[in-house]
Amino acid sequence: MPLNHFITLGRSGLRVSPLCLGAMTFGEDAGWGASEEVSHEMMSAYLDRGGNFIDTANIYTGGHSETIVGDYLRQRDVRRDGIVLSTKFYCNLFPGDPNGGGAGRKALIQQCEASLKRLRTDYIDIYWLHNWDQTAPVEETLRALDDLVTAGKIRYVGFSDIPAWKTAEAQTIAHFRGWAPIIALQLEYSLLERTSEGELFPMAQALGMGIMPWSPLKSGFLSGKFKRGNSGDVDTKRTGLVGVPSEADYDVIEAVAAVASDVGVSSASVALAWVRSRTGVSSTLVGARRVDQLLANLDSIDLTLSVEQIKTLDDVSKPKLNFPAENNATLAPMLGFPGMTVDGRTVPAPSGSPA
Repeated sequence: MPLNHFITLGRSGLRVSPLCLGAMTFGEDAGWGASEEVSHEMMSAYLDRGGNFIDTANIYTGGHSETIVGDYLRQRDVRRDGIVLSTKFYCNLFPGDPNGGGAGRKALIQQCEASLKRLRTDYIDIYWLHNWDQTAPVEETLRALDDLVTAGKIRYVGFSDIPAWKTAEAQTIAHFRGWAPIIALQLEYSLLERTSEGELFPMAQALGMGIMPWSPLKSGFLSGKFKRGNSGDVDTKRTGLVGVPSEADYDVIEAVAAVASDVGVSSASVALAWVRSRTGVSSTLVGARRVDQLLANLDSIDLTLSVEQIKTLDDVSKPKLNFPAENNATLAPMLGFPGMTVDGRTVPAPSGSPA
């Protein structure tokens, strides 16, 4: 599947590439990102491969990431309408100012205006609420976002890292008020982080939201750089921030490496291909600090795992989900339809049940 085999994002008319270029690494301000020059090279590599989706946030490298993206678009004379450009709000860039961040109307609008200036554009394709503002009424946030859509400053609304119940509430309010709906979710998802399957995945599919996984390599744990028993330093500047894998993580890491060896590709390609194979996933966020890392990640688009390989990875990484997800998946069907086949699924009867 090439990058220009586009996917409609959620219940919208927006078409995006199956891999989205994440710009969190753009800028060296945090001590581990990419220089402006390398960031521009990565954008060129992504667009040259047919990709059309770039994602950033106001907080990434303190706004520098947005500036790097905006400078590239202006300097390279990229046709703005030919790409899907998204950014996020919520995070506060002004310590001491209670309205410098969050999701209230005043904060939201000033953050949007500031992002537009840094990005050197007059509109944002998807504007994401980056985190849940527990101090702002969700109705206020949704109405302000709808006003920005009406004003032409944003095209679509997305949520990132918000609880399922709050997202469902927001989507329901938007629907009944006739406001711009939430078309997609960004959430952490990988072979080492699957708990969102309990609530967020089924909610998104039921309410018309595309799913965009971030950290599909779990901060590099699934990249192939980490090996059990290796006491030496791993070649990553982020290890100090993310730590090292647990023993349980290494069981998954080794299973990924085994599949990669069988197929003749990198562990990163296998981990990314597995994420793309999941029902509900629209576009997967990939980021890098170097061009070669990005190109390797983009190459994963050509890999399709077999049913057996997917099952192997599913089994070794099976998560323990919060109540009532496990109950709804196993016990509830047996109690409601014991020994029957419904919608193509044959449900076993509970042991000891009457014939």
